[in-house]
Amino acid sequence: MPQMTKRERIFAALAKKDVDKVPFSIWYHIPHVDQDPRALAEKMVELNNIYDCDFIKMMPFGNYVAVDFGLSCNYYCDPHKPVFERKWGIDCVDDWYKLEPLPATYGTYGKVLQTAQQTAKIAGDVPFVQTIFAPLTTAKKLAGPAVFEYMRSNPEALHHALQAIMETTLNFVKANAEAGVTGFFFATQTASKDLLSAAEYAEFENKYNEPIMKLATELTQFNIIHIHGPNTYFEELVKLPSNAINWHDRWIDPPVEEARKITDKCLLGGIHEKWLTNADTSEIYDDIHAYVKRAGREGLIVTPGCCLETTCPEANKLAMSIAVHSC
Repeated sequence: MPQMTKRERIFAALAKKDVDKVPFSIWYHIPHVDQDPRALAEKMVELNNIYDCDFIKMMPFGNYVAVDFGLSCNYYCDPHKPVFERKWGIDCVDDWYKLEPLPATYGTYGKVLQTAQQTAKIAGDVPFVQTIFAPLTTAKKLAGPAVFEYMRSNPEALHHALQAIMETTLNFVKANAEAGVTGFFFATQTASKDLLSAAEYAEFENKYNEPIMKLATELTQFNIIHIHGPNTYFEELVKLPSNAINWHDRWIDPPVEEARKITDKCLLGGIHEKWLTNADTSEIYDDIHAYVKRAGREGLIVTPGCCLETTCPEANKLAMSIAVHSC
């Protein structure tokens, strides 16, 4: 087969067609540059080139969606200390009612939009996807675990907030599509049976997720649902508009073979993000080749189940790239 470009390889995988080599990407937080849109864009493109990744998963700091609604964070600007919550943004039920939809150019959202604009200038033909979050996940980032108490004691207040967050996210999706992103990495960290009943999932999670992903898939071509954590509503989440699914498939159900029976979407996974940090480089080749054999080459992009640890050795990341692209 003739050599494919990175874009051709990704879109062949999304269409479940044959590829010249299995596509691959890795991502991790870059906290020493993630407050500077241009520096972050430059670093993401640089790392993508170093590890020969086939697409860029953009890496704004994880709490960016909550800061403009009142979350306060500590910013360490240290390669191994990501941004962390300092003070929750919700102190009482009335605070939920104060949330209003924001334009995509406002505050931290605007900075992350600038990162997409800068990435579009320098990424060339490499696909790149912007990271966004489910509204209930954003609410949890804003209020912490207390969000579930508010959900049950003051549902109207939380619905008001989720509507404002959803509308803000829709504004952000439109602006990023205009900036030239290839698609979106939509992460939910709250769609767990340990956190929500089936009725709560439908009312507080899916109700607000679906309009966002509907718009994302109308405007862009490469959209990933990232399903975070254990005991999730996996079978319901894969029904959201998207063409790819990412989850912790090396240590959280379902295993990749079972996921193939549940959905026909392209699967992203295969790298156990914690294991890779401590793996011997000699183990990586055999591990990933065995995984690809189990998963099948078509409709597969090898990625972590979530962010790699910032302490993952360079040698292991390079060894993973070599291993995948030899499949």
